[in-house]
Amino acid sequence: MTSRTARLLITCPDKPGIVSAVSSFLYNHGANITDLDQHASAPEGGTYFMRLEFQTPHLDMSRQLLAQTFEERVARHYNMDWRISYADDVKKMAILVSKVDHALMELLWRWSSGALPCEITTVISNHDALAEAVGRFGVPFHVVPVNKDNKVEAEAKIQALLQGNDLVVLARYMQILSGDFVTGWPHRIINIHHSFLPAFVGANPYQQAYDKGVKLIGATAHYVTADLDQGPIIEQGVERVSHRESVETLRELGQNVERNVLARAVRWHLEDRVIVHGNKTIVFA
Repeated sequence: MTSRTARLLITCPDKPGIVSAVSSFLYNHGANITDLDQHASAPEGGTYFMRLEFQTPHLDMSRQLLAQTFEERVARHYNMDWRISYADDVKKMAILVSKVDHALMELLWRWSSGALPCEITTVISNHDALAEAVGRFGVPFHVVPVNKDNKVEAEAKIQALLQGNDLVVLARYMQILSGDFVTGWPHRIINIHHSFLPAFVGANPYQQAYDKGVKLIGATAHYVTADLDQGPIIEQGVERVSHRESVETLRELGQNVERNVLARAVRWHLEDRVIVHGNKTIVFA
């Protein structure tokens, strides 16, 4: 059934009749709705969000004509920002990583077991430390060294390797991407930050957490923007800790949170469950 599934995401001003208009349109063209989530930001006059899944075997028109007709008969009337995607158009995903492997290995393991609906095309690193581990999964591994003197050239090489991908995941890639780089991938780069943002932004958050004597540590998966660690948050997780934990123990506990938070965020993106609205996300998980 998955290969026959289409997904419709909608953002528009809220007004009566949206659900009826969308569902009637799909019914009249042979689609069967199998899942629908919605959210309105206010009881009246707010913004309306919808994620809808429908089955396509009995559609009476092509995908292109369906999109064109939906725009003309429904979307334009309700001033919708919308898109339709199809589950059989498998997204291509690339991963950037440095030396720490836990987030990368979690993604590769889930992908190899069929839990991530994508094609992992490549892993790119600024070090060669993980080449053998990645090679066991049959995924191409590329090393692009980065330093303060070659950053422009290195990013150009990475951009060339990324061409054709739909999503880039920073699985503890310990380099700051330039604004020019990020601009080319709007809401298509996901980062895992090893703290519960907006606390402890920047480097060494576990040391920062230890110094503050926190009772919760966490991780945050977010879309990357030109503003460091300020992009729309997709998912977060926490672990309760006490004064007994050392910095190293906090790091070990935190890495377990990181791998799961990142995997959930990536899967939700791949399944078209995330709508970005301003600097926030609506996640229909």
